[in-house]
Amino acid sequence: MTIQRPDPDELLARVNRERALALRGRLKIFFGAAAGVGKTYAMLLAAKERRAENCDIIIGLIETHGRKETAALLEGLEQLPPKVINYRRNTFKEFDLDAALKRKPSIILVDELAHSNAEGCRHPKRWQDIEELLNAGIDVYTALNVQHLESLNDEIGQISGIRVWETVPDTVFENADEIELVDLPPDDLLDRLKDGKVYLPQQAQLAIKHFFRKGNLIALRELALRQTASRVDAQMQDYREDNAIADVWQVSERIMVCISPNGLAERLVRAGKRFASSLRAEWLVVYVETPELKRMSAEKHDSVLRILRFAEQLGAETLVISAFDISAAIINLCNERNVTKIVLGKPTRRGWKRLLFGSLVDSLISDAHNINLYLLGSPKPERLSNDKSKL
Repeated sequence: MTIQRPDPDELLARVNRERALALRGRLKIFFGAAAGVGKTYAMLLAAKERRAENCDIIIGLIETHGRKETAALLEGLEQLPPKVINYRRNTFKEFDLDAALKRKPSIILVDELAHSNAEGCRHPKRWQDIEELLNAGIDVYTALNVQHLESLNDEIGQISGIRVWETVPDTVFENADEIELVDLPPDDLLDRLKDGKVYLPQQAQLAIKHFFRKGNLIALRELALRQTASRVDAQMQDYREDNAIADVWQVSERIMVCISPNGLAERLVRAGKRFASSLRAEWLVVYVETPELKRMSAEKHDSVLRILRFAEQLGAETLVISAFDISAAIINLCNERNVTKIVLGKPTRRGWKRLLFGSLVDSLISDAHNINLYLLGSPKPERLSNDKSKL
């Protein structure tokens, strides 16, 4: 393992950040693909365990949706009375934020993170209530479905044909201290629906025909799994940075395609896309611009920009790096981004020129530890035909 001394400025910033976080409550999100997978049930089980440890944990608000097995777990747990709001001849029962702040337990359960509060509450959104609790130093358990993440709103609408209006900023999810995935296969969830364990019978039949179609549930489950995996990957990256670990950890695939201003660039991007798709991996396309390359013609410069735009259209992240040493720049980026595979063109130098001057591939093979290299060759040039009748 390669260990580098942490940067003093980064170390100081991290210490200051940790001091601020030490005063703030911790947020745990029970995360799932859809209603009925068991998020609230899992949250209450966790609360029961903490209560058995004599932890000061209370229920701020829980939505059982009439599920008997969920309601049974409320026994023995202290509950705050809801805040009753009368608005336009309607009565709403909302989470009582002021009562929770006054009670100030160690941990409080506040269900349905994406909920929109009724008119008359201090905040329009429940996630804003939870933010105030965290700032007061209170730990919070809450629950969230994947379709309520703001960045996925359009994608969820396209998949399900239903627009989700209650959303949560991705930063709330990303800044949570712990994400617990509560997973249930689509067939099992559909069985729960049919048995009336998610909605009332009439509601269940309607749900199965619309949002809870099996195809929708499969897609939502994949999105939930991917979001959780991405979250874990970000935690790993933070750990590597905090501990100045430079070696690549091959726990997930990340592909880097290296291009240069030549005719092979577009083929490299296409190959990288196929490779990333086959591995279901993240991929990035990188162009390292040396002082020599900065002096190339405007035509070649435009061709590089065109290839980078093409790569973005195929779903790649693109980066342009200025450096004197191409190999060192690529290695540093691989270590920063935990790249596991590099795709680049085969060396064009042959014979004594390669022995004398070396090549980028030779340098990477020597220095790119724990990273696999994949070389793409140029197409074989067509030979001129000797049959003049075909000319």
